Amino acid sequence: MDCLCEMTTLTARQQHLIQTNIAWLDQALELISAIDDRAFAALRIGNHVRHIVDFYECFLDGVEAGQIDYDARRRDERVERSRSAASEKIRTIADRLRTTRELSGDAAIFVRMEDAVAGEFQDPCLLTSVARELQVLSSHTIHHFALIAMMLRQHGYQVDANFGVAPSTLRYQSKAA
Repeated sequence: MDCLCEMTTLTARQQHLIQTNIAWLDQALELISAIDDRAFAALRIGNHVRHIVDFYECFLDGVEAGQIDYDARRRDERVERSRSAASEKIRTIADRLRTTRELSGDAAIFVRMEDAVAGEFQDPCLLTSVARELQVLSSHTIHHFALIAMMLRQHGYQVDANFGVAPSTLRYQSKAA
């Protein structure tokens, strides 16, 4: 499939990516409300939720600052242990995705290389775009959702069959059916 990127549709694409990420966060809220505190903490669901939250916060903080650093994660342990703390953070992130002015266009932005050894590069940054990073966040979130779903199912929890399944896989499965 060829990508014919026209500037006139850029805003629509950007909005789609924002709304897709908000939809994943809404799914996380639904899941968190459907499990108990024990499952959230003991099965390490909270660890994955915290990790997802960290990446969104790094992205949003970086977009506002002009450079993203995914290694600057807060690693707030309350988010790992408390469903209410996790839910609060997720709602805040969704609100920030809706209102952060810097997300309105697909600006070029630098992202710090995650695998750069200290001192290895004078400038350990790569050029990317806001839209590309929104796509990365979407894929990253789905990946962790798949792990969460697997862990919950192994412990007898019912999880929606589509939770943690990539949109491209869902499209493929619907065509094959």
